[in-house]
Amino acid sequence: MDIESLLFNKYRLAIMTLLAKHREMSYKEIRASVPTTDGNLATHLRKLEDAGLVAVEKTFEGRRPKTIYRITPEGEKALEKFLGELEIILKNFRRLEK
Repeated sequence: MDIESLLFNKYRLAIMTLLAKHREMSYKEIRASVPTTDGNLATHLRKLEDAGLVAVEKTFEGRRPKTIYRITPEGEKALEKFLGELEIILKNFRRLEK
């Protein structure tokens, strides 16, 4: 799957924008912000990880496992490019409305 298709999904785009803003978030924090099921969220996170857009760190907080997600430099570039292209589309659409 190409990066553009990957980011066109509303859940993956939400995850990427959250990580771009916060730099890193736990799975629980992402889950609280992205309205989807645990299984669906895990699938989207895995796709982003497999594409090299996010990095994952698994640690323990006390005895409890904690998974931290961070946007990678490649992820930042891909998101910036995607949002730039989307902005051009929106500008063109607004011109057509007038």
